[in-house]
Amino acid sequence: MAGRTSSRFLRALPRSAPFGLCLLAAVACAPRVEVHGFILDDERVQQIEVGGHDRAAVEALLGSPSSIASFNGETWYYNSRRTETVAFFEPEVKDQRVLAISFDLGTGTVAAVDSYDLADGRAIRLVERRTPTRGKELGLLEQLFGNFGRFNSGPDDR
Repeated sequence: MAGRTSSRFLRALPRSAPFGLCLLAAVACAPRVEVHGFILDDERVQQIEVGGHDRAAVEALLGSPSSIASFNGETWYYNSRRTETVAFFEPEVKDQRVLAISFDLGTGTVAAVDSYDLADGRAIRLVERRTPTRGKELGLLEQLFGNFGRFNSGPDDR
């Protein structure tokens, strides 16, 4: 009985192999989705009233911000980004949102609520420059053997 089952399996294998390979290829090419940052809940964002909420109320409603403005701390930013990666290719940004909540300096209440998406973003090209250092750059052998003869041999050399 075991011989009959294995022979059926071996006869069905050539017919099912292309299907299995197609299934494997389809699964291998499915994109990997990654979400980073704060996931915005539009209902909670719409509850924020300009002039009606302060920092504590915004933090209770949305949580702590992703970042705070460096200069005066009066703007809170909630950032989120969704990327998809297919196989070995570079990740592609599919969605990006930034919620900026500005507070009034005097009263501490919400002054403005601005939302930015992927279309509002700009690509920034980084400048990769190196600052030269003074002095001689030593090679590996110079570093290893450079200290020979620099040490005192006895108490008379002090």
